[in-house]
Amino acid sequence: MAVKIKTQSGMIDIDNDVISAVVGGAATDNYGVVGMASRNPLRDGVNQILRRENFSRGVVVRQQDNGVAIDVNIIVGYGTKISEVSKSVQSKVKYNLESMLGITANSVKCLCSRCSLT
Repeated sequence: MAVKIKTQSGMIDIDNDVISAVVGGAATDNYGVVGMASRNPLRDGVNQILRRENFSRGVVVRQQDNGVAIDVNIIVGYGTKISEVSKSVQSKVKYNLESMLGITANSVKCLCSRCSLT
């Protein structure tokens, strides 16, 4: 599914893969985030850290009436406070979606799948 935005010039369709790329880039730019994790680790590999081209595997986008709901699967570095990293990821994801795509994120859920020593 795609997010549809109506403008005076016509309709804009933003695909979920584009939203996933923006969300993944925003999430991995935060201090304490080692990388993205897959939402289906048994299918995609348990110990695999997702790279930029596979961010859509670690992000779930659900359309709602007045925006989107986002689930982000992250890997946090050892020694960082998970709650602070999650708050930072949530605020940066909301900001980037609003500024880059003009989409309102109603909720951003951070799922820390594991901690990494590197």
